[in-house]
Amino acid sequence: MPAFPLFEQERPRLLSLAYRLLGSVHDAEDAVQTAWVRIATTSGPHIGTEISNVPAYLTRVVTNVCLDQMRERQRRGRLTERAEPAGTETWAADEEFLRREEVGRALMVLLTRLTPAQRAAYVLHDLFAVPFEDIAGILDGTPAGAKKHASRARARLRPDVTAADVPGDAADREVVEAFLRAAAGGDMLRMISLMAPECVRVADPELLPAGTPATVSGSTAVARETRLFAERIRCRVPIWRNGELVDLIAPGGHPLAAIEIRVRGGLVECVSISAVRDGDVLAAANQLSTKWDL
Repeated sequence: MPAFPLFEQERPRLLSLAYRLLGSVHDAEDAVQTAWVRIATTSGPHIGTEISNVPAYLTRVVTNVCLDQMRERQRRGRLTERAEPAGTETWAADEEFLRREEVGRALMVLLTRLTPAQRAAYVLHDLFAVPFEDIAGILDGTPAGAKKHASRARARLRPDVTAADVPGDAADREVVEAFLRAAAGGDMLRMISLMAPECVRVADPELLPAGTPATVSGSTAVARETRLFAERIRCRVPIWRNGELVDLIAPGGHPLAAIEIRVRGGLVECVSISAVRDGDVLAAANQLSTKWDL
């Protein structure tokens, strides 16, 4: 059987699989290409007739390449790559893939809390319907072991808290949601109407364009500066941090920054935007709310 046409026929599915395993379009494309090189080197121009299930064979090769990458990340103490600044080609590619594939942003963040084996078992079985017998072969284990990895993954994907547990006044969260919707749409007048006149915006300098002050005061100034984050705010999911529900900016499913909004008397009085540090990524995933669909 000619190898290349068979591989190209399966490429879209293999890319979808690699993306869910690695969380990056660039890394997924590299993994799929590496898999093709391995197959071509091993099999030559034809896949032997001894391979009765070609899609399963290709799935195994691609998953093994992805596992190598995930384990390398784990050795570096990093299960996911932090988002690059909005507007870069990497950011745009991951975001477009999320939308095109209808992948839940929250799911991609949550997957970062899994070990490589757990992520592979969960993605392969629950998202791609690969039998545990096949997964066992990929993970060099047993079907029972593969089931255990998937079960542990599901347990870790269940959040520790839900949106119903939000402390404080639910009306305050409604104000926050309305403000963020206005910010995502760049609606200055609506943002101003939801802020106290003396509202303050504080942001980590690394998240701002050069020359932009870290702190601005006054509702008009805050609305104007918040518009800088409109595109990023569209990429948000709620998380828990220090007992408070805040919003994680996760373009393409990569944690980048957290927005915390303080409300008093029904009006926004402070908007705080902080970068997600490398060590915060798993903590953010561990505290993800179920308010948004996975």
